[in-house]
Amino acid sequence: MLEIARYEAERRLKGTTALAVGLGILALFFIAFFPSFADVDMDSYIEAFPPAFREAFGIEALASIEGFLAVEIYQFIWLLLLGLYVAYVAAGTIAEDVERDRMDLLLSLPVSRTRVLTEKFAALLVPIVVLNVVVPVAVYAGVLAIGESIDPVDLAMVHLLSIPYLLACESIGLLLSTVVDRADVAKRIAIAAVFVLFLIDSVAASAEGLEWVANVSPTAYYDPTAILVEGSYDLTGAVVLLAVTAALVLVSQFQFRRSDIGA
Repeated sequence: MLEIARYEAERRLKGTTALAVGLGILALFFIAFFPSFADVDMDSYIEAFPPAFREAFGIEALASIEGFLAVEIYQFIWLLLLGLYVAYVAAGTIAEDVERDRMDLLLSLPVSRTRVLTEKFAALLVPIVVLNVVVPVAVYAGVLAIGESIDPVDLAMVHLLSIPYLLACESIGLLLSTVVDRADVAKRIAIAAVFVLFLIDSVAASAEGLEWVANVSPTAYYDPTAILVEGSYDLTGAVVLLAVTAALVLVSQFQFRRSDIGA
């Protein structure tokens, strides 16, 4: 059982390790700059940004180490770039095999299409879990190294609650992988979709009367700044993201079962 998931996970392990190390080093690089902010007039600096930009990246809390981490690492790298990355990778899971005629060979084995799709989706948990284990260790060590402190529970929760968010981004890419035959096109659409949803949340949240529009975006249910700065955990948002993920996976399974692989 789970042979496909194990194979896919092992195939991604080397790249995942390199990515985890790279993000850990990048986090340490950002943290090393925090002491230099002591001489900056943060109020004037923050006011220089447009309201939508401040809303998107939580810049109001930049003066504290928690707010600094939220802005420099979690709002930008984790929320935006990593969300784009998992959607991009997921968009190639089915489409690449179909495009390169590998899917015909795989489906010639005694496996159902539902199992193939589900196990390929499950294999993408490897980079998500590895990144959320390695990077917080680097962040915590870096914070202590510059003489600052951070609540380890809040740090752990910002990573734990990012998993439902990243799974939701992954499920968007997975659905596109079953709808679009060409892998490159599916990947580009996945990046565009996640980025547009990010923009919708950022703009709508700062526009009076349009706050409800932000609810269509996964980013509306995961707020790293609230977790790190306020110690506020949106567990309901995590449940919503998991429900959306499950729904999109089911739709992807339906689409994959009815698709003509040989077309």
